[in-house]
Amino acid sequence: MASLLKSSMIFLAVLAVILPARAQLDPNYYDYICPQALPTVRRIVEQSVANEPRLGASLLRLHFHDCFVNGCDGSILLDDTSNLVGEKTAPPNRTVDSACKDYVVSCADILAVAARDSVVALGGRSYEVLLGRRDSRTASLNDVRNSLPPPSSNIADLEEKFRAQGLSTKDLVVLSGAHTIGQAACRSFRDRIYNDSDIDAGFASSLRERCPSSGNDDNLAPLDPTANRFDVAYYSELSHRKGLLHSDQQLFQGDDSESDNLVKHYSTNLGSFWDDFGVSMIRMGNIRPAQAIRGRSAADAGLSTEETAPIRRQSVHRLPPAKIFNVESPHHYFIQ
Repeated sequence: MASLLKSSMIFLAVLAVILPARAQLDPNYYDYICPQALPTVRRIVEQSVANEPRLGASLLRLHFHDCFVNGCDGSILLDDTSNLVGEKTAPPNRTVDSACKDYVVSCADILAVAARDSVVALGGRSYEVLLGRRDSRTASLNDVRNSLPPPSSNIADLEEKFRAQGLSTKDLVVLSGAHTIGQAACRSFRDRIYNDSDIDAGFASSLRERCPSSGNDDNLAPLDPTANRFDVAYYSELSHRKGLLHSDQQLFQGDDSESDNLVKHYSTNLGSFWDDFGVSMIRMGNIRPAQAIRGRSAADAGLSTEETAPIRRQSVHRLPPAKIFNVESPHHYFIQ
């Protein structure tokens, strides 16, 4: 996993600048101040995902985690300081030069764009990304624990977490479809394959071969049989009680609930899933975003607020490239 995480760093680079205030997010935000921003992110994501398809799942999950913890503000990229225990704990890795010269592309926006480009790189449909976010100056590990649903969540817990973000049960089912790509570690599905009753017996048995009742916590299993393709196999697996995570299988319990019916619908309607996924991603991307305001980009590759105070007084400035990382938290089990 270490080599994968190192590879995931190569797409993300940030320069900081004072940007004019904007009243709302705009898909054309960078068209004039840095028209090469989005094509640059897309090119690097495409190259990276072509080399290691699992990166697409990692980038998509990072955007989800960023948005669910105090809004889409790039705080998932902040380092710890003496006054802050942030959402990020793993070390820095490789970066690329920014194409924007004197202008910034916020970390939060890069995560949003990279998530969309990862979906496309793995065979999904593109969708519009609203832009113009400003990066946070603070992060909270406690907020991570309180905001992100762990893999042990039941349907009531999942719906509550999503409602807290202004998202519906439909958004929950649609956004969970992101688990059609990527893998999960043994520690996140061990309880399911040994203790859950709503699981196909043959499926559970096959997983026990790679995930014993103790040890080998980091052994991986695909979230669905086509883990490198953005399709609807995830929903088909749920309808056959083959969801890898307890929280995933909770979406389909055979009780004719709203989530049940949505799972059945998407399992045979790829186009409908792609359409609704784009809509729900936009809705998630609007969770309390920090709008572009005068100030610095705080998700700045490990520089604290105190260290960058002199820089913030400049009208135009650069900061070292930002980094992507894996967060060692039970709530980040599916960044794989």
